[in-house]
Amino acid sequence: MEFSNIKIVKKANVYFGGQVVSRTIYLDTNERKTLGFMQKGEFEFNTEAKEIMEVLGGSMDIMLNGESEYTTYTENQSFEVEKNSSFKIIVSEYADYCCSYLD
Repeated sequence: MEFSNIKIVKKANVYFGGQVVSRTIYLDTNERKTLGFMQKGEFEFNTEAKEIMEVLGGSMDIMLNGESEYTTYTENQSFEVEKNSSFKIIVSEYADYCCSYLD
């Protein structure tokens, strides 16, 4: 999939010592997304807005706030995270992703 008529923020979002890196883009509708890459590791993120995370390549094991087990998501799968929440991620090899923010 491609995006057209976008604005790109030049500076990268860098987390966990560079193990997770993303770039923010804005569609012509002003919808915000990030395109990112995660290396092998375990991470925890907090959310301010509702998010839809789409796995573009690789896989990630996700445990949403309030859950007690991880669920594996692979290429072409997605999951939602509620606003003002958190989620844990285990990446066993790598994960390429697109995150959409629903304010």
